[in-house]
Amino acid sequence: MKSYFAPGRTELAGNHTDHQKGRVLASAVDKGIHAFAEPNFDNIVRIKSLGFPDMEINLLDLDVHPEEFGSSAALVRGAAAAMYDVGARFGGFDATLESELPTGSGLSSSAAFSVLMCRIFNDMYNNGELEPMGIARMAQQAENLHFGKPCGMMDQLACALGKAVYIDFLTGEVSPINADFSRMGLTLCLTDTGGSHAGLDTSYARIPADMRLIASFFGKELLGEVDPAEFYAKDWDISDRPVRRAKHFFEENARVPKMRDALERGDAAEYMRLMNESGRSSETLLTNIVTSVSNDRKLESGLILSRKLLEGVGAWRVHGGGFAGCVQALMPTEYFPKYKAEMEGHFGAGSCRELKLG
Repeated sequence: MKSYFAPGRTELAGNHTDHQKGRVLASAVDKGIHAFAEPNFDNIVRIKSLGFPDMEINLLDLDVHPEEFGSSAALVRGAAAAMYDVGARFGGFDATLESELPTGSGLSSSAAFSVLMCRIFNDMYNNGELEPMGIARMAQQAENLHFGKPCGMMDQLACALGKAVYIDFLTGEVSPINADFSRMGLTLCLTDTGGSHAGLDTSYARIPADMRLIASFFGKELLGEVDPAEFYAKDWDISDRPVRRAKHFFEENARVPKMRDALERGDAAEYMRLMNESGRSSETLLTNIVTSVSNDRKLESGLILSRKLLEGVGAWRVHGGGFAGCVQALMPTEYFPKYKAEMEGHFGAGSCRELKLG
């Protein structure tokens, strides 16, 4: 058997910008999903994973199965279907998996899993000929079509590249960045507030739909294709949710390269100032903290507690899709033990973890 690995990822900047051809900062982390696999040549993928039921997926059936939405089986089938669509080869294999990325951890376990499946198919049946960008596109397709998640490609690309990167999805620019926060005396961490993502698909889907609605006023499909000056020239009703979300996009998209530059020159104060701006924009304009379809306020509680603990010394923001899940925080390293103790006192032991970037 041969070993394979796909890391998890963390979003550093660019909340809900990737699906609009926007800009992001993202990084792989040092935790991920490990696999030992060997080909079986019978068009069946068999996966054993500690703590999960065994899986068998017949690759002769590559159709989308709505009843599989949100499942690992859907990602296996979707990865094979994506391989087929680009003319790449795929086939059966037997694998044993071990994940360091708990579901709901905010480290994009579904993206890591789909990238891992594509890597196995690529190595076993394509002599490793597919590049990371191609792997990321196929993993995204698997999540969009078979898994039922209307995401952009930030997660998959960060997992496939395995490092910290600046990505401009409009121009295609992908460039590595120095995201070593320890050189600035800072600690980056993620707290899982324990909220459930169940039933939130509609809330997530409304965000790109709202942004596409505003783009359509300019004859464009996505906001990344719209000139910001044209957007600001119109007399919008800022009380309209799609308008607020479009405003978030343009402000966040302009903020990402500023955060990249602050990170590159080691300007901790400026990076944290911009990170807090990003967090406030997600809360007030993007509004992806609470939703009417759920009474879950754990994410909101995590942000309020983080503000109480870090105001004036650190930064905090919603991490990822929002509505439930994780708070990302950055602070001088000497503040981390107290922050971790307070957050875990509220959300449970092990909920707050330091992030080591890839």
